[in-house]
Amino acid sequence: MKIRLTLTSLLAAAFCAAAPAAHAQKIATVDMNKVFSGYYKTKDAENKINDAREVAKKELDERMESHKVMLDEINQLNKDIDNPALSATAKSDRQKKREDKIGQVRQLEQEIQEFKNSREKQLQEQAVRMRNQIVEEIMKVVSDHVKDKHYDMVFDKSGQSLNGVQFVLYSQENMDFSDDVITALNKTRPSTPAATPAPSRRPN
Repeated sequence: MKIRLTLTSLLAAAFCAAAPAAHAQKIATVDMNKVFSGYYKTKDAENKINDAREVAKKELDERMESHKVMLDEINQLNKDIDNPALSATAKSDRQKKREDKIGQVRQLEQEIQEFKNSREKQLQEQAVRMRNQIVEEIMKVVSDHVKDKHYDMVFDKSGQSLNGVQFVLYSQENMDFSDDVITALNKTRPSTPAATPAPSRRPN
């Protein structure tokens, strides 16, 4: 499950300050999609969602397998009931078992539907919480960088207008500070333990 950044292209409004007329405004750009994709927590969040979805799928598959087994049992009971060699008593017994089994199937089908709806809602809510947390952390770093560099305006290069046109049509590369934001965010990445080298064997 991909967790995608859904931000408006109005970063300028968030960071715009009334600049004195005496000097030119200092403007910069940032590619929020690039930052979002480059932040290690985004990939971690996607992995967690995918793991949770896989667990839900296994649980659903177990229920679907039980459903299949019940349908097979009902089909077998139908065959037994249609068997002319079956006694009236045995046929009545099979019919009762079939009715009970049909009731169990209907109950299981309702349970399956409720399970699917509940799990999907849980996964969506989990994804939204993770995304919002990541966006909050990104915006904090962007805001700190803007204040540190005294920018008057910052535009999101990845944003689009209502007409689907790129919000920033052109900007010089040196105006973009996306890489600085990504570097700052990834400073908190946990270090990966170095692999322990295999002990060297002494020659015989």
